Amino acid sequence: MSKPLQINPIKLSQPMGAMLFFLGVKNTMPLMHGAQGCASFSKVFFTRHFSDPIAVQTTAVNDITAVIDGGDYSIFEAIKNITKKVRPDLVGLFTTGMTETKGDDIKGATYLLKDKQKMVYVHTPDFEGGLESGFAKAISATIEQLITPTTQIDNKKALIIPNVNLTPIEIETLKEELESFGLNTYALPDLSDSLDGHLGIKQGAVSSGGIEVCDIEALGNSSLVITIGASVKKCGEKMVAKNENITHLHFNTIAGLKKGDDFYKAILDFTHLSKPPLSVIRWRKRLQDALLDTHFAIGGAKIVIACEPDQILSIATTISEAGANIKAVVTPTKSVALENLDIDNIIIGDFEDVEEYLGDADILISNFHGERITHKHHKGLMLRGFPNYEEIGNQLKNDQLYRGSTYMLFELANILNNYKYGH
Repeated sequence: MSKPLQINPIKLSQPMGAMLFFLGVKNTMPLMHGAQGCASFSKVFFTRHFSDPIAVQTTAVNDITAVIDGGDYSIFEAIKNITKKVRPDLVGLFTTGMTETKGDDIKGATYLLKDKQKMVYVHTPDFEGGLESGFAKAISATIEQLITPTTQIDNKKALIIPNVNLTPIEIETLKEELESFGLNTYALPDLSDSLDGHLGIKQGAVSSGGIEVCDIEALGNSSLVITIGASVKKCGEKMVAKNENITHLHFNTIAGLKKGDDFYKAILDFTHLSKPPLSVIRWRKRLQDALLDTHFAIGGAKIVIACEPDQILSIATTISEAGANIKAVVTPTKSVALENLDIDNIIIGDFEDVEEYLGDADILISNFHGERITHKHHKGLMLRGFPNYEEIGNQLKNDQLYRGSTYMLFELANILNNYKYGH
């Protein structure tokens, strides 16, 4: 970034990333340690994106308590109020910029409350990092504080650690794929069981589904840990620190034909199988055909991508295989995920930077906030990332592996054809 500020930001905060993580742990209450408005905004944000009720509580720090309270009192009162109504299996306590600037001792508060309520604490100041790093920090904190170290291994047990951009259906698909190789698979977090859009019995006060806390505590004996996305690579390394006998496979992306091949090759090597299930072979052939079918629309199309870094890499990998000409990518935070991306213009910036490259492009791939500038410049728009208020069913969008890459290529080709010939 060359500017001293962001004019029209793409960036989302670390506390929002941590909050989304805790929503993937069953019977958990995310507790944001900060002002009431911070939690209210995040709750509305995710409610509109997922079209589902979102459980979250706040310590409701205000200008008075921010000065006279060391932080403990607000946390204690919040836990007392929460446990009056429900009994969560876990409370996920995470900070905001104000409470981090104050220097509140959330570790000490969690320790003092350990006999009353099981908790995980994570430092997520919103004056640094972003959505991806907040999500990854919450995973790391949960691994460090909950998982029991061991040297034992369950040869059939696998763990997926997804980055924040993977949708509930993508996590579910990954679990199913690994289970088809004979592995008993868990995900940390498991949004496929909580924010997948299922119709529950009633609106709950805590997270409606996800991985159970008892299962998290026992993840140390996993034989295989798979991390997907540069933002969560260190989380896999923390799992290896819990058990040196764990096999850790890391993939910056599993989108597209070549990266899909790499993923399945690694799983075949680990399981000592000679070939994947027939459904995998069939979907690979469908993706090959999709690359041929969509090349006429996508080949040479000039595209700008503005998303989180891991998602940029995923999208760029798939559409490049179909011949897309990616003019620029704009990301809110720096990431090693983009270091080897073969694109001339990689910018850490905002939507003002997006507009500089949009004039010569056909389509923007970004979140809902890109809609206004695509109307302004009369360009096409494919919605990806957080938030998406324009469409429903965000939790069931799949861009990963052979199947998801096929779906995404068809969607992009149809949008491009409509942009070129629909008006």
